[in-house]
Amino acid sequence: MVISNNKSTLIGLVLLVAFFVQFFLNMEWHWLLELQQDEMYKRWSGLGLALFILFQWLLSLTRTVKKWKKHAMKMQTIHKWIGAVSPLLFYIHSMNLGYGYLLLLAYIFFANTLLGYFNLDVIKNNSDALFKGWMIAHVAASIVVTILMLFHIVMVFYYK
Repeated sequence: MVISNNKSTLIGLVLLVAFFVQFFLNMEWHWLLELQQDEMYKRWSGLGLALFILFQWLLSLTRTVKKWKKHAMKMQTIHKWIGAVSPLLFYIHSMNLGYGYLLLLAYIFFANTLLGYFNLDVIKNNSDALFKGWMIAHVAASIVVTILMLFHIVMVFYYK
């Protein structure tokens, strides 16, 4: 495994560990916590997080739409870097993991983020079975995150 050559993985792991350290040690920035209680802040930061998740699906489009395939490698790099900073984007929206389906959403989001960090460039394995298994797991988790995100958005606006 070669993490040192994959700066996005290294930065992502640092941000992921930092998120969970602050969570488990209950370290809070009070000014951000106050912001996160504000309804408009929650909606705008949630929009940012939702746009991030939807943007990540562009990699799939560049790989499947014939006219866009020439951009697939560049989009893959962008996809990895944006995925690397995803714990920071999550933190900006919420310092907490939530309860119920929000906890499930957070767990799957972070598990999928971790799975993304250990992509086949990091693992350095040419096994077709490993590639297919990794891809299926990453895409399936991404689908679940997207569905739960959409459910969360509906619930937020339905009950407010």
